[in-house]
Amino acid sequence: MFRTACSVLALSVAALASPAFAQPTAPAAVASAQSEDARLAAFFQAAFLESARLSPETLTQLGMKDRYGELGDYTEAGQKQALAVSEAQLARMKREFDRARLSPSSQLSYDLFERNVATQRMFAKWYWQNYAVSSNGSALDGLPVMLVNAHRIDSVADAEAYVARLRAVERVAGEVSDDIDQRTAKGFLPPAFVFGRVIPDARNQIKGAPFDAGPDHALWADFKKKVAALKADDATKQKLLADGEAALKGEWKRGYERYLVALDAMSKKATTVNGVWALPEGDAFYADMVGFFTTTRLTPDQIHQTGLAEVARIRGEMEVIKRKVGFKGTLEEFFRFVQTDPKTHYPNTDAGKQQYLADAKKIIADYMAVAPRQFSTLPKQALEVRAVEPFREKTASTAFYNPGTPDGSRPGIFYVNLSDMSQVQKVQLPAIAYHEGAPGHHFQIARSQEQTDLPMFRRLSYYGAYTEGWGLYAEKLGKEAGFYQDPYDDFGRLSLEIWRAARLVLDTGIHAKHWSRDQAIAYMKANTLNSDLDTAREIDRYFTSPGQATSYKVGQLKILGLRKKAETALGARFDLKAFHEAILAAGALPLDVLETRVDAYIAGAR
Repeated sequence: MFRTACSVLALSVAALASPAFAQPTAPAAVASAQSEDARLAAFFQAAFLESARLSPETLTQLGMKDRYGELGDYTEAGQKQALAVSEAQLARMKREFDRARLSPSSQLSYDLFERNVATQRMFAKWYWQNYAVSSNGSALDGLPVMLVNAHRIDSVADAEAYVARLRAVERVAGEVSDDIDQRTAKGFLPPAFVFGRVIPDARNQIKGAPFDAGPDHALWADFKKKVAALKADDATKQKLLADGEAALKGEWKRGYERYLVALDAMSKKATTVNGVWALPEGDAFYADMVGFFTTTRLTPDQIHQTGLAEVARIRGEMEVIKRKVGFKGTLEEFFRFVQTDPKTHYPNTDAGKQQYLADAKKIIADYMAVAPRQFSTLPKQALEVRAVEPFREKTASTAFYNPGTPDGSRPGIFYVNLSDMSQVQKVQLPAIAYHEGAPGHHFQIARSQEQTDLPMFRRLSYYGAYTEGWGLYAEKLGKEAGFYQDPYDDFGRLSLEIWRAARLVLDTGIHAKHWSRDQAIAYMKANTLNSDLDTAREIDRYFTSPGQATSYKVGQLKILGLRKKAETALGARFDLKAFHEAILAAGALPLDVLETRVDAYIAGAR
């Protein structure tokens, strides 16, 4: 999964830059369009920086040190300010640029910019319905991760900025807590189960040294390591460490104590477990979330039926493998056999965790050796595999990708949650590695960041069905590349695909058909290889992230459909590398725009 931050349009940038798609145009018209394109590109760059500067955390994630010692505004007013800036930018774009005078590629960027502002508008409308506390935590939970992974300390000033951010957590935690208190009073409450994960993780943020005699807290260890590597005299380093310790034991600790009070108060009122249908205007909110994550007009019922059909199809493929390995029982019994067979697990020890990480790295390295068979352009950015830090294991997903920086100063990171190795399935590791790493999210997201011909807002755009659809599509590319030779590994691949198909059934079942948590868990256990821990973690995620789980299968089916369309139209002239270039070279796109782009690729190849 990749976490989030949303009309058939003109042909995309890279497609129209290709000679295959060029149309005869008068020289004067070309010059005029180029001039307008250059002006629009400058506008997009200025608009992007203006919006990014509202969030110091965003600037840091991008590798920039502007506002380096600050944290952003975590209030509703802050979100309204960001929307107001975007609305003003949109009005300026419409006022200063005649869309008809732009090249088709710039027309696409113009349209996507307008579409993104409409998405911001939609999220502002549903501010209260969007849970402030979910199974993955709250907005506050991103700060420790940002500091550890993104805040570089290359100078004394950088270290002082780190300390300033530790101090600013008291203000941010207060804003987050005030918002939680308002939601508690208004009755916008998440399902009761979230607090069993979020509260322990929040408590972990004030445990360990320097708060007590335990092992170093992750941030304290990170700060000490970064300060130790500084080129500075011992006195300066000691002062930095003293300031960091004081900030953690002072402002940081007070902020989290305030946050825990707000969580405890909300947990006492949040006693039910329902889908978002139970919220005010919940059905309309869910419809908008499904539209956002799938970038389609599919209804929840259509998605539900698609999920049921895909689950049935994949079960058929699983039956074939079950017979191939000679298992005589039912498919459900085969699920349980694979789940409990010691051969499919790593030891629940530090050595087992290290072996998992080593195996994941080897799977990715082996794929990278053959990737040029399937791709003409590979991302330049490095890819690392890491275990999720202990301080966020309870709220972190099973596996996910953390994007690097556009300038390559920070690599893309494929994270795996190894909190309980008894719950980890060896047979699922190859497909997970292909999805989160190569050729999945890393190939798509790092490649998008490296597309310097695109405006920055497009290089960093998020469209759930495209992004997660590509990740799921990439899992089978490993099979096409010659991997999954062990039938159990191929069963693991199918177990992940049926899990994504089941998500269509479960997400819509919970939020549109009023399924209970027990009903959802029973369906997941009957149709997937997921462990009990992963099943509970996943179902809880679907409850608190409405619509997100529908993006994977919807996107994968669209990409597979477009590939079939191209293969049928082009026959022997179909080139898998060229198809992948058509999918990836213009960055993330809504599915309707992606189809227009593939149609242009087909027309050009003909």
